[in-house]
Parts: sequence; C-alpha cells; structure tokens
Amino acid sequence: MLFLNILLLIVGFAALVKGADFFVDGSSALARTFKVPGVIIGLTIVALGTSAPELAVSTSAAIQGANEIALSNVVGSNIFNLLMVLGVCAIIRPIPIEKVILKRDFPLSIIVTAVLFGVLAIPLFTGKAQWTAPVSTVVSEVSRPIGIGLLVIFVAYMAFLIYVSRKNPTEDDLAENMPVWNSLLLILIGLACIVIGGQLVVENAKSIAAAFGMSETLIGLTVVALGTSLPELVTSIVAARKGEHGMAVGNVVGSNIFNLMFILGISSTIHPVAVNLASVTDLAILVVVSVAAYIFSLTNKISRIEGVLMVLMYIGTMAYAIIR
Repeated sequence: MLFLNILLLIVGFAALVKGADFFVDGSSALARTFKVPGVIIGLTIVALGTSAPELAVSTSAAIQGANEIALSNVVGSNIFNLLMVLGVCAIIRPIPIEKVILKRDFPLSIIVTAVLFGVLAIPLFTGKAQWTAPVSTVVSEVSRPIGIGLLVIFVAYMAFLIYVSRKNPTEDDLAENMPVWNSLLLILIGLACIVIGGQLVVENAKSIAAAFGMSETLIGLTVVALGTSLPELVTSIVAARKGEHGMAVGNVVGSNIFNLMFILGISSTIHPVAVNLASVTDLAILVVVSVAAYIFSLTNKISRIEGVLMVLMYIGTMAYAIIR
C-alpha cells in the first residue's frame, strides 16, 4: 500500500508540472488577446485555478467538521506561498515586483490577515484564554458572520480588478496571439491536471504522514498545505522562467487573498471553524511573514539572497511547528 501511495504521489507531481505549463501558456495568451495585464491574470484566473486544491480540501474538511485542517490548510498554504514559492522563484531568477502589487494587493493581503488574527486572538488579549494553554485548546472560532464578511470583501476586490483591467487594457503588438479556443483549451487541460495532480499529492501524502502519527493540525499546516500549494509553486516557477514575472508574483499574492477571503469564507459559512491556540499562533506567524515578504519587495525586486532567506525562514517555521 505504501508503494502505491508513493507511486501516485509521483504521478501527482508530474500532473502538476505539466498542468502548470499548459495553464501559464494558455493564460498568458488569453491575456495578450484581450489586452489584459499579466499581473491581473495572475491575480485572478491563475490564482483561482492554482487554489482549487485548497478550496476542495478546506470545503470538504468544513463539511466533515474537520475544522483544524480547514484553517491550518489556508494558513499553511499562505506561509508556503510567501516564503517557498517566492523564495524558490527568486533563487532561480531575481523577481521584479510590479508597483501596483506593492501599493494595492500586497497591503490588502497583510491587512486582512492582521485583522483576522486580531479578531480571533481577542480571547487571548482579554484574558479569557491563556497563551500558555495546550496548543490544542480551542480559544475562538471563525464564525459565519466573519466568513460572510470575508466573502463580501473578496467579491468587491474581484469586481475592482475586473474594472481596472477593462479600464486599462495593455498593448502587445509584438506578441503572437493564440486563437481564443486554443488558449481556453490549454487553460482547461492545465487546470484539470493541476486539480487532479494536487488531489493525488494531498491524499497520498496524508496517508503516508498519518502512518507516522501526525496530528490533524500539523498535517494541515505542513503536508496538506505543501501539497495544495504545489500548483502555486510549479505555476509561479514556470511563469518566472517564461518571463511572466507579473503572473508569477500575482499568482502568489492572488492565491493568498483567495485562500484567506474566499476559501476560509466559504468554509466558515458552511460550518463555523473552531480555532485552537496553535492556529492563532500560526496566524501571528503569517502576519510576520507577510510583512517580511513585503519589506523584501520594497526595492521592487526580490534578490537571490532574499530568496534564500525566505526559504530558510520557511524551514525554521516548519521546524517550530513540528517541535510544538
């Protein structure tokens, strides 16, 4: 059985890699056809597509009442996106950061994360719960009103991006346009491979990890988060190697916004998500990581050295989670 899990894990990785290749080619071609900036495509179509595994896992977890996985998957995926995806891309090739992301999208992601942390940590700040309690102690919850609020903000954000893309079309006369049907076919095939590959990786990684007695929160934060974030990693690397830097960074920031507002919003609207002390701590770490990544981006470029630092920060964060 273990051999089969490993084999399916490899198949999942292969599907992710090829799917990401198709997805980036189709998305960038579609962007040129409709004169939409690559960064907008990255923040919307690519981000939504690569976050499909997180949506499937967290929604399923919420329906089944496995709340720890629903929240820790989102938080763990966002930490992975910021540190590993951007870090690895920067190590391969320094990543230029578009000013519009620094002024609009990145700050929104940080603010929503910080506000959510503040709301969920209120019992700890008011003394109704203790920071020294066991990590599994439930201290708060992402209630339905909070989930609905996250969804409302997300819908408003998407509407604004669509408005901006229609108001400011790009001109790319030198690019060879691909027929729309061809672009859509590549996107659909790529998305299918990404979703199927992501699910294969997650399910088989969970089976392997469970054999070692890992807790639900730890599995969600590490194995599941890493597995569901592989589409972001592969897609961003492929996009960066193809010179689609706006799409690569937009994918990461857009995926984090999608994970936090849409996926967590949907999950908590379906079933309020109980929050334990470990998840509150991880949210605090996500706030710190988000601010650090933003500071690295202020020079309008993430260098190779900063990429190495980001990867080391991720390794340290995961080591802490495992020791905890």
